[in-house]
Amino acid sequence: MTKFSDLKLGPKVQKAIDEAGYTTPTPIQAGAIPAALEGRDVLGIAQTGTGKTASFTLPMITQLARGRAKARMPRSLVLAPTRELAAQVAENFDTYSKYVKLTKALLIGGVSFKEQDQLIDRGVDVLIATPGRLLDHHERGKLLLNDVKIMVVDEADRMLDMGFIPDIERIFSLVPFTRQTLFFSATMAPEIERITNTFLSNPEKVEVARQATASETIEQGVVLFKGSRKDRQASEKRKLLRTLIDAEGDKCSNAIIFCNRKTDVDTVAKSLSKYGYDAAPIHGDLEQSQRTRTLDGFRAGDLRFLVASDVAARGLDVPAVSHVFNFDVPSHAEDYVHRIGRTGRAGREGKAIMICVPSDERNLDDVERLIGKQIPRLDNPLGGASAPEETAKAEAPAAHASDEKPKRTRSRRKKEDAPAPVAEAPVEETRTEAPKPEPRPAPEERPQSGRRPRGGRGRERQNDTPVVGMGDHLPTFIEKSFEERMTH
Repeated sequence: MTKFSDLKLGPKVQKAIDEAGYTTPTPIQAGAIPAALEGRDVLGIAQTGTGKTASFTLPMITQLARGRAKARMPRSLVLAPTRELAAQVAENFDTYSKYVKLTKALLIGGVSFKEQDQLIDRGVDVLIATPGRLLDHHERGKLLLNDVKIMVVDEADRMLDMGFIPDIERIFSLVPFTRQTLFFSATMAPEIERITNTFLSNPEKVEVARQATASETIEQGVVLFKGSRKDRQASEKRKLLRTLIDAEGDKCSNAIIFCNRKTDVDTVAKSLSKYGYDAAPIHGDLEQSQRTRTLDGFRAGDLRFLVASDVAARGLDVPAVSHVFNFDVPSHAEDYVHRIGRTGRAGREGKAIMICVPSDERNLDDVERLIGKQIPRLDNPLGGASAPEETAKAEAPAAHASDEKPKRTRSRRKKEDAPAPVAEAPVEETRTEAPKPEPRPAPEERPQSGRRPRGGRGRERQNDTPVVGMGDHLPTFIEKSFEERMTH
C-alpha cells in the first residue's frame, strides 16, 4: 500500500502531513500527486469527500518552496466556485505549509477590496479566489496573471452549474500558455470535457471512482410523502423532518439539511429553532461574516444542524458529519451526489435521508438513473399524512354528494331559483288592517331636543307600527309646496 512518504514530497511538507496524522493517501491523492510533481497537467475525477484538495495543495507547496513572488503577480492560482470552498482551500494551505515560507491571499466577495489589494501588492505565492472577485481585481488594474506557473480549477462541474464557465475561459486566456493546469471535478459533463480538451495539454487522467457515484459507506433512504392537503403540505413536511431526526436519536450527532430554495432554508431553520433544535441557516444571500460564523460553529461542534442551500454542498470538509437530510430532492441529479458526500467522509460511516413529495418524483427518477440504483424506500414515521379532525368534519358531507343537489352560488342564481314569496300574503293582510299612521308634526312643532330615532330607513316609529306604502296619507312637505304654488 502506498504511503505519503513514498510520494517524494518535500521534507517540510512531509513533516506537516505527519503532524496532521495522515499516513496513507487516498486513491485520488496517490494518482494525482506524482504526476503533479512531475509538472504534468492533471485531470482528476473523483466523488466528493475523497481528498481532492490535498491532491493539488501538497504538490503545489513542494514546487513553490523555491522562489519568490513579485508584487501583484501571483505564482499560482486556485479557482473555487464558492467562498466557503475557497476559504477551506486556504485552510489546507495553512495546515500543510506551516514549515514552508509561502505567502497567500484569499480573494472572495463580502470582504473589503482595500485589504485584498494590500495583500496582492506585497506579492503572493498562492492566490485563492472565486472567479468573479478575481476578474474584479484584474479589471481594476490591481492584479496581473502573467507569472502564474500553476493553475488549479477545483469543483469544475459546480463552476458549470453556477454559470462560471465564461469567466473560467477568460481567466485561462489571461494566464501564460506554459502554465501547469490541475483540473478536478466530480462529474464530467460535455461542457467540462470540452474545456479540458481545449486548455489541458496531454493531461494525466486520474479517475478513482465511476462518475457520479456515492460512497459505499453512506446508508441511503428516501421517504415518499404526500401532505393531507396542498396548503398544509409544507408544514407537515417540516414535521416529518423533525420526526426523522428524532428517530435517529443519539446516532445523529450533527447533520446538514439541504433545501433547494434559499427561502426554504430560512423557513426550515426557523422552524427547527422554534421546536428546540439547535439549527442555523447558510446560503448565498447572507453576509459573509455570518456565513463564516455559522460554518465555524458547525465545524467546532457548537451548532448541531446546518440548514443549507447548494452553496454548501460542494467541497466543504467537515469530517464528522453523521447525517445528511435532503429536505428537497435536488433539481440537478449531480447535486445529490455532492450533498450526501458531506457525510461518510474519509472512510467513516454516514446516513443520508431524503423526503420526496409527488412533485419531486421526476427528480428522484433522475437521481436514481444517475447513481445506477434505486434508493431504498423508508416507511413514513408519521404513519401517512391524514387530514386533521376539523378537515374531516368539513369534508364529511362531500361523501353524500350524490344524494344532494349542489348549491348554486349567488352570482349564478336565476329568477326561477329565487325563494317563493311566502311572506307576501301576510303583508297584504297587514296592509288592509293596519290603522292609518298619524300625520307627522310640522317642522316647527317637532321637539327641538333629541334626534330622530334611527333604524331601518324609518321603519321604527313612536307607535311601533310598520309602514307599508304611503296609503292615503299625503306628507306635509308635499301639501305645503302644493298650497304655495296655488297662492302664487
